Parts: sequence; structure tokens; C-alpha cells
Amino acid sequence: MTVSVEVAAVRDFLAECTPFDELSDDQLTLAASRVQIAYYRAGESAGILDYANPCLFVVRSGAFEVRNNEGQLLDRVEPGGYFGYPSLLTGDEITNRAVVIEDGLVYQIDAETFQQLRTVSRSFDRFFNQAHAKRLRHAVRFREQNYQLTRRVGDLPAHEPVTARPDQTVSEIAALMTVERVSSVMVVDEDGQLCGLVTDRDLRARVVAAKRGSDTTLAEIMTIDLTSISAESLVFEALLLMTEHNIHHLPVTAEGKPVSMLTTTDLVKAQKTDPVFLIGEIGHQDTVEGLQQVARDIPELLRSLIRAEASADQIGRLLTTVTDALTRQLLKQALAKLGEPPVPFAWLAFGSQGRRDQTAISDQDNGLLISDAVTRGDDEYFLALARYVNDGLNTCGYMYCPGDIMASTDDWRQPLVGWKKQFLRWINQPSSKALMHASIFFDMRCVFGDEKLFKQLQQTVCEAARGNEIFLANLTANALKLTPPMGFFKHFVLEHSGEHKNTLDVKLRGIMPLNDIARIYALSMGSEQVHTLERLQEAVDRKLLTLKDARNLTDAHEFISRLRLEHQGEQLREGQKPDNHLNPSSLSSLSRHQLRDAFAVVTHAQAALRLKFTHGLM
Repeated sequence: MTVSVEVAAVRDFLAECTPFDELSDDQLTLAASRVQIAYYRAGESAGILDYANPCLFVVRSGAFEVRNNEGQLLDRVEPGGYFGYPSLLTGDEITNRAVVIEDGLVYQIDAETFQQLRTVSRSFDRFFNQAHAKRLRHAVRFREQNYQLTRRVGDLPAHEPVTARPDQTVSEIAALMTVERVSSVMVVDEDGQLCGLVTDRDLRARVVAAKRGSDTTLAEIMTIDLTSISAESLVFEALLLMTEHNIHHLPVTAEGKPVSMLTTTDLVKAQKTDPVFLIGEIGHQDTVEGLQQVARDIPELLRSLIRAEASADQIGRLLTTVTDALTRQLLKQALAKLGEPPVPFAWLAFGSQGRRDQTAISDQDNGLLISDAVTRGDDEYFLALARYVNDGLNTCGYMYCPGDIMASTDDWRQPLVGWKKQFLRWINQPSSKALMHASIFFDMRCVFGDEKLFKQLQQTVCEAARGNEIFLANLTANALKLTPPMGFFKHFVLEHSGEHKNTLDVKLRGIMPLNDIARIYALSMGSEQVHTLERLQEAVDRKLLTLKDARNLTDAHEFISRLRLEHQGEQLREGQKPDNHLNPSSLSSLSRHQLRDAFAVVTHAQAALRLKFTHGLM
């Protein structure tokens, strides 16, 4: 059949899109010949979906969002994606609306042609039914918010803010707290802006224990360096903040003014979910054996999060929060046994714990940063501290690091000056070993101890790496050695022999390259961010990445990470040791297609990385 140039171009594009690639040549030509082409500008929302004549929209270029009549986001659609199909499948009236995020070209296929293609192609029909089912599951979860960690802080029962002025006395405030039956008051300035917080504990520790008078003003005892959260934030984020900062009262604010007070008791009462109770139980254990018992529930936590369809990012953050809590409790136990440290220190987490993206299998990557005031005789104390924590983590299921990257190893238990020299050596003399370490050590975070000490190290590293062309070029060249496992004709490249025959390592060949990309952009900016998705967002803010590229990388990271977690969850369910080796034949055809797309995103981003950073090697 002879077709026009325009129809041929449409047909060629559709032939690259699932499920059109399952159609015969005649069916594909029919679809292409009936396509209507439309162009929409960013910001448009009216007139895209024709409520009288529903049709399938195939995005040729640009980006679109699908939102329901309440404005809630249901889907984001980019080139090769679809919207408009739910009403074609169900016959219901159109209730959603499409919003143009980036100027876009779309192919519109009328209802008659769509139904004809469903009739002649079972795979075509199945694809859109599966897509519709997934959209419905997402919408139901969003509306009902039946998974507590995706609830908003503003959805929880709120305590009306009890406020006071800085010049009021502790006697007045103690009476107020008694009448109001609250354990804290928020201190506000003349403009009603939150400027401090006073709790029951402050009254005991800063007034009674310090033998201050009842006429002491709040300004003298209130906590000024506050952590707060907005009502629009997720309960999940509130949990992270309270755990990370070891606080029990979290002010909820709007434009700097207090709205309500969130307490740990509120979270426990409101959620009744495994993560909260698990973290709470960790805080009550005063022995390694007690922590080991609690840690046995972590695999079930992972499975429950997967069943609840939490995002891979949420799961990674939550699992890391549990690891952080275990680490802090072990450190507290060690300090109780060993006594006060001779000088300040900071416990550092590297690698996946540093990035907050841990999974079912995580070994230890940690170090001890000690004040430069340390003496040679003090090392006996810090070695005992490190061994207690490393041994305790191993007992709780976090295996000793195969490469000995642990605080109990002399090289990774250093004063500030030693750590600075080590990082500067890696940056200024990027040997193969230094580049290998970069994927672990440059993702670092302070889990416990002197935050200011850690900040000094972090600032030194960020300043030395920022704009260092030779270091970044070598780091990029090393990162590009890990490529997605794709061959010609979009075939997966699998292991040919051994224990993991016919599988691909989604961590090594998918997630690690994504982490590498984000890390290189972050180091080039001198950024202090360590979480992969936050690094990508900052790269967008700094104009190093386009919003579209960052979204593609974020989606690829989420999809590959999700597949990995589901694979590990299934292995745990069957009593197997979890790993990162996925057999593509176990996936649906749709998931295999999406995995190929995710790998293609990584390949494209690596090519851009090569052009941007490897000129330092020329």
C-alpha cells in the first residue's frame, strides 16, 4: 500500500510505541492514516479533551499532566505516552482534564479506530486495560489516603497552637500549659512569626535543674534553632524530621506562623503502622540483643511497604531511617558503657545509608570523624566505640563491609585534619582506587554527633570538588564504565553462566549509573545534597539539567528501584536471600518495555555527561 509522506512519518513513530508495535503493517497504516494532529502550548488546559468526542491522545512531543476534577495529579505523560483512553474503555463521560506542561504535538485517534484496534489485537486491548487499572489504583490510593505514610500533616487531628510571647515568665507559661493540658508552647514575635519553642523538658532542665527563678523569661530558655514543617508536607516527612533531629514536638507552620503542634504521640496514634512502632521500639532497647530482636521485623516492614505500593523513594528513606535509628541507639548504648567521649566526634554514614536509599540488602559503610583535639591515647576509646557499633549492626543484619569501610578500621577513624587530607588526595590525585571510593565516600551524612564538625569536612570537600575539571573528568570516565545492559535491537544483555545465569544486575547496571550521574552533577556544583533525587532537582535549579531530563532520570530511578525492591520482597517471601539479579522473563511485556525505556534514559544521560565533563581529559 502506498502512503503519503505524512502518514509514513506517523506510522514510523507509532511503530516504536507499545502497544502499536504489536499491530500488523496494515493495522498500523490504518491507525496512522486516521490520525489527526494537534499542537498545544504550555499552560493550556481547556479544549484539549473533547467531552463530546473522546479520543486517544498519543504524545509526539512535549509533556502533559492529567488531573481529576479536584486538581489531583493522576498521570504525567511524555513522548510515546497516552491519555484520553479511560472514557474510550468505559464509555463514561470525561471528568479529567489535561494540562500542557511543555509545548507539545499530539496524534489524536478517534473512538471508532481505537475500538477497531482493540478488536483485532488482544495485546493492544490488554495494554490499555492494564494502564487504566493502574490509573484507578493510583486514584483510589490518592483519594482515600489509606496508607498512612502518604497522608498530609494537615490531615491529622490538629492541636490548636498554644502560643506565648518571649517576655512572658516561666511561671505564667507553666500555668498556661497546665490549663491547656499541653507539653509545649510556641513562642511568637510581634508579627506572629514563630521564633521559639518551650517544652516540659525545657522547664525541668533549663529552669528547675539550673535553679533559675520563676520570673525567668521565655527568651532566656526557649529553643531558637527550630525544626518545623508545613501542613502540606507528608506524615512520612514529619516522621523523618522528628527521627533525624531526635525531637518529640514539631511545629506546623504556614508562612512562618504557627498552625498546630505535632507530637510523637500524635504520630503513633494516627498511623498504627510498622515503621513508627519499629522506630519507637528501637529507642527503648538498651542491649544489642534487644535491637537484634526488633531488627528481625525489618523484612516484614519492606514487604508491607511494597504491598501498600509506597514509592521506591519512600521505601528507601524509611528503611534508612530504621538503620539510622539502630545506629544511634547502638551509639547511645556504647556511650553509656564507655562514658563521655574525650573529645567531640561525628558518626558518618556513606553509600546507600548516606543517600537514604537502602534496600533489603545493605552492608555497612561508615566512619568516625573526630575533633582535631584528639590525642593518641584517646584512640582506645574511639576504637572501642566503633567496634561496639559495627559489631552491633552486624548482629542486627547489616553485614560487615567486605571492603572494611567501617569506623573500626583505622583508615576510616580519623581526626578532621586526616579526613580532609584523604578527601583532598582523592580529588587532586584521582587514581583508580580514589575513583572507586568516590561512589561510596562522596555520599556522606552525619548520623550522630557533632554536626558542626561534619559541616567543616563537608564544606572542604564541596569547595575542592566544585569546578575541578580533572577530577570531574576522571570521575565521569570511571562512571561511564557501568552502562545499562542493552545490546543492539533493544535486547537485554544477560549473564551467560554462573549462579545468576539469564539475569541482569539492576543495581550495578541501572541504579548505580543513575546515582553516579546525580553525584557528578552535585560535585560539579559543590552541592551538599547527597540524596540522588534531590541532587537532580538542584541540577535543574542550577540550569545544569533541563526539567524534562531530570524528570526522565527521576522516573527511571523510581522504576528500576521499584523493580529491584519488588524482586527482593518476593525473595524474602519465599525464604530466599535477597539479591539484585532480575530475570526479565519474569516481568510482563509492559514492564520489560518500560525497563528498556528506563535504560535508554540512563544511556542518553551518560552521553550528555560525557560531552559535558570529559573534556578535562583531552
